[in-house]
Amino acid sequence: MSSHPVHDKNLKDFRIFSGRSNRPLAEKICQFLDVPLGRCKIEDFPDGETFVKIEDNVRGKDVFVVQSTSPPTNQNLMEMFIMMDALRRASASRITAVIPFYGYARQDRKDQPRVPITAKLVANLICTAGASRVLTVDLHAQQIQGFFDIPVDHLYAAPVILRYVIDKKVPNLIVVSPDVGGIKMAYAYAEALHTTLAIVAKRRKSPHDVESMALIGEVQGRNVLLVDDLTETASTLIAAANLLKERGAQNVMACVSHAILNEKGLEKLQNSCIDELITTDTVCRPAEKGGKVTTLSVAGLLGEAIYRIANNLSVTSLFEYKADKPQKWQSLG
Repeated sequence: MSSHPVHDKNLKDFRIFSGRSNRPLAEKICQFLDVPLGRCKIEDFPDGETFVKIEDNVRGKDVFVVQSTSPPTNQNLMEMFIMMDALRRASASRITAVIPFYGYARQDRKDQPRVPITAKLVANLICTAGASRVLTVDLHAQQIQGFFDIPVDHLYAAPVILRYVIDKKVPNLIVVSPDVGGIKMAYAYAEALHTTLAIVAKRRKSPHDVESMALIGEVQGRNVLLVDDLTETASTLIAAANLLKERGAQNVMACVSHAILNEKGLEKLQNSCIDELITTDTVCRPAEKGGKVTTLSVAGLLGEAIYRIANNLSVTSLFEYKADKPQKWQSLG
């Protein structure tokens, strides 16, 4: 049963709708909140156009649209825009775009001549489509929050992942960041786990090819937790794990908030020296049996945030993790 049944007369009435990118997560969120998932008809015409019809009355309602912008990224983005436009034209009072994984987040600046800042363009389109607010998890670049002219609630998957890691009681653990850009995130994990931090510094030839790697820190005889926000092919994690093994690391676990792994990526991971990849269900992937991937649910985390937003309550406590105060949303698998 839900921690927050919304049938209480003192609670605000809201509706949750889901696109097709991650319906299982939306269903878990509704299970946590003990509310039905809104009825929405989504179809593709033969020419590729998307048609949406909202089948519930949303006039004057507070509405939440759950849609990860994971591959196929452009299709899922367009579907979300059309859903929000339909809800806006149906007189919803407020529309919150719940985007567990925010695509295009790596295109957040001009790092070479004549290139776009697509993360800003996507933010503009989300606002134009009708969003009044955005709820997301572990943005690749936190400054994207500033691209919006509407409130952004930026949650972290760390409470979910940390509880799992702590329960494993891994001895002699060290946290490692697989690149310099992820130091802040890895440091937060190291502090929560009361352990030390090491860094793998890499030099890239291109966005997909690494020229050289160097380890800053000592991992000899240690169990390692590699921490990153996102992986698509697992190549960076695997290369870092190989270096760590060469330097004497024992077991190597990796954790990422968003794992966008296709079959090729899963096969590479399975054949690698990484013992376990811990991730969340922000991205919907095919079920993997007997593999190295452990998928934890952020449904409770998002459900708690939706409940608080709908009732104008603070969501600040959801941004933090305290090891001595386990969060109640961990129980939803």
